[in-house]
This record gives sequence, structure tokens and C-alpha cells, in this order.
Amino acid sequence: MTKGNISSIETMGLVDGPGIRFVVFFQGCRLRCQYCHNPETWKIGKGAIEMSAEELLDQIKKYSNYFGSDGGVTFSGGEPLLQPDFLIEILSLCKNEGIHTCLDTAGVGLGVKEGRYQEILSLVDLVMLDIKAVVNEEYRELVGMENKTYLEFLGLCQKMNKKMWLRQVIVPGINDDEKHVLLLKEMVSRLKNIEKIELLPYHSMGEAKYKNLGIPYRLSGVPAMEEDKCKKLEALLK
Repeated sequence: MTKGNISSIETMGLVDGPGIRFVVFFQGCRLRCQYCHNPETWKIGKGAIEMSAEELLDQIKKYSNYFGSDGGVTFSGGEPLLQPDFLIEILSLCKNEGIHTCLDTAGVGLGVKEGRYQEILSLVDLVMLDIKAVVNEEYRELVGMENKTYLEFLGLCQKMNKKMWLRQVIVPGINDDEKHVLLLKEMVSRLKNIEKIELLPYHSMGEAKYKNLGIPYRLSGVPAMEEDKCKKLEALLK
């Protein structure tokens, strides 16, 4: 029986997919995003809650009456794709129970060629893909690796006709201008099954976590993104 490494659970999430969501934050992530506000999820093991898929399903079912016709479960992180066997198990159980599932991912796990992504995508109802940057050089600067793995995952989602939401964090001085938003718009125009695009304003609320963990915060001093400006940029995508 596969055990999952879970960082935390949110029982009544309202911003992690459609409707009211039970949100499971997996531990482990290969990316080191400059604006990451969950650095405690980077490494698998330390401080994790270990549970089986059956144990997690029992927790989910306690809140299923709140889901209604729109809600369900969102698997987030960290990066859920780094625990593919456990993710497949819990997705299968949710599917058997008729529970709507959403995968919140950056698309960077163990790799498309590893073979289990097809099974994961066949089980999940909605993919919420975090777009870090459109241009590879900016992607590498922002997260610390090339965009090849993420693009392979996006390509597989397209090949399998998965319903998708796209989200991008907008950071002052990095991508908070029309040029970057229009690049995103051009990229999205070539994709199918995109149901929603969101621009998320950067905030520095996670900075205290870095201090507690002894990790340098690379965006120290960068102000929070103005929500009004973010909405104006988002309007360019419509």
C-alpha cells in the first residue's frame, strides 16, 4: 500500500478550483520559484503527514456534503506529480465515489516519459496549470530549471483533451507589463480546452516562512502586486 506525504489539508477551499474544495497539499517540489509561499513543501519527508489513499478518502468524504454540484477535491502542493503512485490511487478512489477532482500543478514531476502521467490525466477532471513564464530564459531565472518538462506535460494535456485552467502569478518588476501578458495571450491562443485564465497578484505573506526555515528570500523588498493593476492586465486576455 502506497503512503502519501502530505504537507497540509484545507477543508473548505474557495480559490483552488470550482466550488467548495477539499484541498490536499502534497510535499515535494523540484522548482524553486522566487515567489513561492510554501517553501516548507519543497522536500518530501520532513514534517509530512503520512497516510494511505484510503485514509485520505475517509477525510475527504467527511466534507463531501459541502461540495454541491460544483465542488470537489483539489490536489496541490508542492507538486502532486512527484508522488504519482499515491496520486493515481487517490484519484481512482475519488472517481469511484463520483467526487470531482482537480490537479493543481506546475507540470514538473518525474517526467512525461516516466509513463504514469497518462493514467493520472485519464482520472482527473480538471488541470489547473501554473504558467511560470512563457519564455524559457525567464522561466529558468524564475524557477531554476529549463521549461522542457513543463512543456511536455502541457503537450500531453493537449493531446488528451483535458479541461484546463491556466494561472500565472504577476510580480512587480518581473512580468507586470503588457508585453508579458500579450505573450501569454499569444501562447494561450494556440491551446484548446482552456476554460479559464487567471492572473494572480504576488504577495509577500510567505516571507516569514523563509526566515523561520533559514532560507534567503529572493524577492525581499519587492512590494505586493496592486490588485487593480493586475485586473487591468487580466482584461488584456479577454
